[in-house]
Amino acid sequence: MRTVKISKISKISKLYVIMPVILLMALIAYPVAHVFHGGDDRYASEITEEYEVSTSGSVCSWGLKRGRNGSVPEVSKRDAEILLSGGGLYIGDINENKMYLTFDEGYENGLTEQILDVLKEENVRAIFFITGDYLKRNGDIVRRMLEEGHEVGNHTMNHFSMPGLDPVKCESEILELDSLFFEEFGEHMRMLRPPKGEYNAQVLGIAKKLNYKCIMWSFAYKDWLTNEQKGAEYAYKTITENFHNGAVLLLHAVSEDNAGALSSVIKEARKQGYEFGSPEDLSR
Repeated sequence: MRTVKISKISKISKLYVIMPVILLMALIAYPVAHVFHGGDDRYASEITEEYEVSTSGSVCSWGLKRGRNGSVPEVSKRDAEILLSGGGLYIGDINENKMYLTFDEGYENGLTEQILDVLKEENVRAIFFITGDYLKRNGDIVRRMLEEGHEVGNHTMNHFSMPGLDPVKCESEILELDSLFFEEFGEHMRMLRPPKGEYNAQVLGIAKKLNYKCIMWSFAYKDWLTNEQKGAEYAYKTITENFHNGAVLLLHAVSEDNAGALSSVIKEARKQGYEFGSPEDLSR
């Protein structure tokens, strides 16, 4: 009996040693995995948890509940209030049969030029939100975006969650990319999409001061995981089932599904009586 007790004590002691180590490793691994994940894991089809938004240090995480059959999606009332009061938007005019295509570009997956080909063929202008790394690595593609009449928006220099940054760093994340863009193309950016859909009053205030419009979205789906693509037909069905007036559609350009479905999505939208609005509509 004594041997058994000692064995049990020994096992328990090992657990006390091992468990903190496992916990520490998990805490270290999470932010690293989050950075290299490459996608915005806040994009969801349901309303996200509500956050306090009464102070500039609080966090809003943009989310929504999809509508069906042309209905406008539901959004968190408090998150929407702080976004709109800070000069941002997530949807166009719901009284017009217009929709807007926006693409997030964290990195190039060999599909953006295919997307641009479709947009050119269909005569649709879109907004591409790029990061600093994307601009540095893919300047020729960004130049093509501009030459073909698309808007290039600011997705920040390093794709950090902006509410967690101090005001100086938050501002520099916008300005550093804007400066690189101006050096290359001779114009400034004017639209901002905060990484991961995370923002607060401070972020909106800084964006407004810098003459930026913060653009969220009224439709998104889990399209950014390149190893979990489900086919162009799935993308087509998911997107077209969620058409609504004023829709700001968020698509990730790394998705093979999106690239394959885009032409059919545009054609179906027009068949249903929608037209695709100009990026300028959202900058006013």
